[in-house]
Amino acid sequence: MSKFDRTDGKLLYVQVSNYIRERIYSKEWGVNKPIPSEHELMNMLQLSRGTVQKGIRQLVDEGLLVQQQGRGTFVTQPIMACPSSNRLLSFGESMSAQGIDYETKVVLKRVEKPNAACAEHLQLEVGEEYLYLVRVRYVRKRAVMLIESHLSLSACPGLDKVDLEKEALFAVVERLSGKCVSRSEMVYSARTAGKTRGGWLDCDEHAPVLDLDQLVFLEDGTPFEWGSVWLPANRCVISNQTQRVRGVVGE
Repeated sequence: MSKFDRTDGKLLYVQVSNYIRERIYSKEWGVNKPIPSEHELMNMLQLSRGTVQKGIRQLVDEGLLVQQQGRGTFVTQPIMACPSSNRLLSFGESMSAQGIDYETKVVLKRVEKPNAACAEHLQLEVGEEYLYLVRVRYVRKRAVMLIESHLSLSACPGLDKVDLEKEALFAVVERLSGKCVSRSEMVYSARTAGKTRGGWLDCDEHAPVLDLDQLVFLEDGTPFEWGSVWLPANRCVISNQTQRVRGVVGE
């Protein structure tokens, strides 16, 4: 059993949270399974009920645990899974393909003139307008995704007039441009949410998020979307399927 250091300045309830988190991360305590009861943890860790409760509450606030009245405390299943593969799908299409019901809310939408970086990525002329769009996706009334997009109006004229709470972006882009969405370039980074994006995602500004910077192209090579998808770390997983290529050097 782990020893709890009462002298290193770290609060005991934080050590309780760390102990439970390690059991979950090491897969000793599985998804959708109950963790030991408060009384069992009190006996296991030889700590007071208040300390154990506070440690559990921190993990509930993080989204790692959920408490069910009369049943106990369970390890949570991430709300959504985003498959990563060679097939290009919008995140909305990906969620629909997995049978996940979601709602989209547009929280910011305005036509702007690009700065140098935006103009370069979207291949816009200086002073040419683009659409800045921020959407939040909700599953079971919980924010699971923030999509921040800079969208080319020259590639997709009329895009600023479309209700993107009701229509999928890729489908609209293909309709307005008359071209198919072809490919994307993505870079994954670990971040903290920050005050503004934490507010949109309903999470602490210091909460960990996955930032997917992306540039998306039409079939003729024209870039039409440059932006970021922000995913709260405790609310999603990204899965992938790979196949080993024969003839690898050293095999």
